[in-house]
Amino acid sequence: MPRTARLVASLPILAALLVLAACGGDASAGDQASGTTTTTVEVAPETTTSTTSTTTTTAPAESITTTTAPAEPTTTTTTAPAESITTTTAPAEPTTTVAPAAVYDFAAISPIVQAFIVSKGLNGAGLIVLQRDDGVVFHEHWGELGPERISLIASSSKMLVAGILMRLHDDGLLDIDAPVADVAAWGAGNPEITPAHLISNSSGLVGLFPNPAYGPYVCQFLPIGTLQGCAEKVFTTPDDDADIIPPDTEFRYGGAQWQVAGAVAEVASGKSWADIIDEVYVQPCGLEALAFNNPFTQLEGEPYRYPASFNSDPSTLMATDNPNLEGGAYVTTGDYGALLLMHLREGMCGDTRVLSVESLERMHSDRIMEAYGADVGGSGYGMGWWVDQENGRITDGGLYGTVPWLDLEDGYGAYLVVEADSPTGNALAGLLYDVVEEAVAGRTG
Repeated sequence: MPRTARLVASLPILAALLVLAACGGDASAGDQASGTTTTTVEVAPETTTSTTSTTTTTAPAESITTTTAPAEPTTTTTTAPAESITTTTAPAEPTTTVAPAAVYDFAAISPIVQAFIVSKGLNGAGLIVLQRDDGVVFHEHWGELGPERISLIASSSKMLVAGILMRLHDDGLLDIDAPVADVAAWGAGNPEITPAHLISNSSGLVGLFPNPAYGPYVCQFLPIGTLQGCAEKVFTTPDDDADIIPPDTEFRYGGAQWQVAGAVAEVASGKSWADIIDEVYVQPCGLEALAFNNPFTQLEGEPYRYPASFNSDPSTLMATDNPNLEGGAYVTTGDYGALLLMHLREGMCGDTRVLSVESLERMHSDRIMEAYGADVGGSGYGMGWWVDQENGRITDGGLYGTVPWLDLEDGYGAYLVVEADSPTGNALAGLLYDVVEEAVAGRTG
């Protein structure tokens, strides 16, 4: 069967594949933690952004204070008139005390994760925890997963895409609140839709429900063609006329509106999506694996489940100029953690600004409630992030079991990966939310 026909033939399976994405809101086995795990983060004194290192020990760590010993007495000999010699001792130098290292007790995490992996028959898991001041404070993997493991992240791609458009807005290359038609000629097909509508699932275009394999937008799941060609087709086809509604009138999760958002970014920047990702995220944040593809019709596997045939190998996917924007990214835990830390540190990766504070605030705020009073099962939605106004947590969960979350008020975040499905990832995250919060809130030093 020709490749194109084979890809299209797989779309009926896809009709069930992406639905659960809306519900979310590399060490070997020998590296599995056991016993008591305490993470000590050494914070350099008198610095705004601390230098961090993570040490895992088998006994509870104690807060350590380093004291510089008083200087040895200095003896000065003065020659007096012939008969007398006077000896004077200089005062000791003041004692300097180095701020104690911050100590985090994550001992409760490993038993929970290990028991969960066994009970669900998983191949492993990974978890990274970030703290605004101290950086990476916990980074562990279990089973087959390790720090070099590259995993498909499905809808956990959305906050990455939203950040790209906000960066172009920061740079003056795109007005997030102006019509797409101001940037792309094909935007005239839906003259009222803005990029802000697209990345808040509020464009009025058809989303993933009730049919992820919606015929007029089928190009979004095919690695053939180009991102520009797909977006133009989505925006200009008359075949969706009976199904679209005005923007900012209804929350419609996912779908081809994200493909359009990526194409807008390409036009505004004059660069390919791959080059934009490299320029905005990979280079400034020192990432090693982050990239996008269009995997959904390329890999065999059960509907709703992580495609095991990917096996941490991006070369299993054909090269494409039409990456799936809402769900096509792959990454390591360390790379995703670096981007979460950027969100915690007001848009900075090291000394490089990636996003403005204002853009982050817009991404993290409940836009759909503010714009048109929408509420989605008790949750709000910003730009790329689900927003829980009750507990202050924002999330961007994916179909394959990834769960990133941020607590902006308390200044920490985490990224959990299991190569399974959305219910499994959310179930494990539910067991870890309070444990992680208690470890971060209970740090000493």
